[in-house]
Amino acid sequence: MKKSIVLVGAMALAAVAQADVTVGVDNDSSATWLGYMNVFELDGTTYAFGSSWGVPDLTAVFDDGAGTLTLGPNTIGDPNEYWYQGGRPGEDPLDPNDNGGPGAAGNKIMDASLYQQVDGGLYSGTTVTFNATILANTFTAAHGTKMFIKDFDAGYGSFNEMIIDITAPGDYSISLATLADPTRHVQWGFITRGVNVWATDVDPFGNVVVATVPTPASAALIGLGGLVACRRRR
Repeated sequence: MKKSIVLVGAMALAAVAQADVTVGVDNDSSATWLGYMNVFELDGTTYAFGSSWGVPDLTAVFDDGAGTLTLGPNTIGDPNEYWYQGGRPGEDPLDPNDNGGPGAAGNKIMDASLYQQVDGGLYSGTTVTFNATILANTFTAAHGTKMFIKDFDAGYGSFNEMIIDITAPGDYSISLATLADPTRHVQWGFITRGVNVWATDVDPFGNVVVATVPTPASAALIGLGGLVACRRRR
């Protein structure tokens, strides 16, 4: 199965001529991945906060030996009622700090972005294609993963994007024509969205497994110095 979508903006057609770029899912030992979390209330639209997160905290696990990246439900170890709903057996309903734990229902919707980024116009004025092979998708309706390419302005205040849902296993490909501006930032990666889950309860919610490949040395050198963790909402 091959899913392929191309977005070309009118401004991008006037971009300076550069070689088009194809990126993939680089494994953890040879590439720099960044993490960002946007948190919403349970309605999924009321924004709570956003900040940079460590990759393992997203939750995203690389297995270089198996050549896989596993994206799972987001977990929070804080039992406070901000993160978890009450009602667990034996819980004191009057204790605001006694909500989290095995069996507790999550109290937030979390958007975990795992991505790579280049700056300084390295990919500006090109068509960036992001290819990924999905080996498995066992997520329930409580969670889902998308793959994306985003082309941000200098201050991360606006961006163009291509984003699609990952549904069944198979090969996926998306493309985005970026604007010809050396101050822009180009990102590609995955967003996993869903309710937060206590760490011991994640298995029934499933996961997404992505195939990874090492970065060729030439491509790795292009990205050095251009990968930065920005602390703005994505």
